[in-house]
Amino acid sequence: MKNWIKEQLLIFTKGLAMGSVNAIPGVSGGTIAMITGVFERIINSIKSFDLSAAKLLFTGKFREFARYVDLIFLMNILIGNLVAIVSLAKLFEILFRDYPVYIWAYFFGLVFASVFFLGKRIKKWHIGYIVAFLIGTIIAVFISIATPGMENATFWYLMLCGAIAICCKILPGTSGAFVLLLMGNYYLIMVDAVSHARFEILLPFIAGAILGLIPFSHFLSWLLKRFHDSTISLLTGFILGSLGTLWPWKKSIIETFGEKEVITGFEWNLPQMNTEFAIAFAWFIVGIFTIYLVEMLAKKMIKIEKSNYKEA
Repeated sequence: MKNWIKEQLLIFTKGLAMGSVNAIPGVSGGTIAMITGVFERIINSIKSFDLSAAKLLFTGKFREFARYVDLIFLMNILIGNLVAIVSLAKLFEILFRDYPVYIWAYFFGLVFASVFFLGKRIKKWHIGYIVAFLIGTIIAVFISIATPGMENATFWYLMLCGAIAICCKILPGTSGAFVLLLMGNYYLIMVDAVSHARFEILLPFIAGAILGLIPFSHFLSWLLKRFHDSTISLLTGFILGSLGTLWPWKKSIIETFGEKEVITGFEWNLPQMNTEFAIAFAWFIVGIFTIYLVEMLAKKMIKIEKSNYKEA
């Protein structure tokens, strides 16, 4: 029982970490899910919401339903996300306002180190994995520098926006909001429709997100089962390619949509060798060390799970 409680607290902490990065422009909670080792479990949990799950739920077999969809795990992740978003939003607002270079340096170190640790999960690299890694990197770089498209309010395009945005929310190294910006519909959906309750815009978008989430989770789960190392290589490339959005010495290109300011790109600069650089580099090292600690905790968690299995 004691080990079970520790396991739930650790999962909740991972949910907190995922939620905290959602406050960072251009960063996906999927990146942290990959780093902390819960990405595949989240995908498998989401894809479990199928006809069998519905049958268990509507026949009153709640315990079987919870076990089938890994509900306790998923609720831990979701609650951790919500707690982090609510409690850390103000803190991140202050940090990005007063110490932007340092906080970016920390996350740059965090994500930079994760590329190495995720790459270690592939025991033997060969040309196919390297190609997948490079493709993932190129796609993420393209997304970060691409020019936003034109607004389109047609029903099917709004559904497509919802499906792609939710998929990018899951994928490491990609940002759903940023992709909406590239598709030309960020202002229409996230500002205009939300502010004025334009359900003719929101309903197709939400429908697309719901219809896209479960099939995409099935597809990802299938890829991870059939082509595990190739998929991990691709996703690791996504993470490497997203590092440009975390580079500490950059100037945000901001456009105003109504009353809301949105980051539409970046101007990257090289650092000056001064005190600010030294402090930023120290935070970069702290970010790397954080990933090392996460890896150590993950290994400890595996030992606990094996111990629980033997006791059972």
